[in-house]
Amino acid sequence: MKKANRTRLMAGGAIVALGLAGFGAYSASAGNTNAAPAAPAAQVNTEAENKNTTSSTHLTIAAATKAAQATLDAAKKENQRVSVAVVDRNGNTILTMRGDGAGPQSYEAAQKKAFTAVSWNAPTSELAKRLTNAPTLKDIPGTLFLGGGAPVTAKGAPIAGIGVAGAPSGDLDEKFAQAGVASLAE
Repeated sequence: MKKANRTRLMAGGAIVALGLAGFGAYSASAGNTNAAPAAPAAQVNTEAENKNTTSSTHLTIAAATKAAQATLDAAKKENQRVSVAVVDRNGNTILTMRGDGAGPQSYEAAQKKAFTAVSWNAPTSELAKRLTNAPTLKDIPGTLFLGGGAPVTAKGAPIAGIGVAGAPSGDLDEKFAQAGVASLAE
């Protein structure tokens, strides 16, 4: 019985040692019990002076909600039923709100307009005009080159996009999106 326990203990110890050696987590030598620990991994300096990183400004959920509500309020004043989407600098949706009575197609269209506006840092009505010279722009996935999208900028750089869809014209959609942008300056 004692021999069987020793055998299991030795076999188990050998498996653990092989496992540790195989992962490189510990360096061991049979003749040296004071083995040096493995060298630490290279560290990346993420301080402000590091030229390899960047930072960006993002809207808070509170600011995005404020802009979306201002957009819906502007549309309501003109008896329009729209959806509004607010996306971040990377085109990721922060929030989407479908106004009372807005059509089912308006939800997705608003997201695409917001994405398009922030991607090119320009109102989507202006971008729609560029299709004359570059018709393949409309083939870029996730974009929609119709009036109704407006970029949100800080220090001249795009930080978000607001898209609106559902009004009878892109001009109205864009007017409401601009109301959302304007609310952020208040």
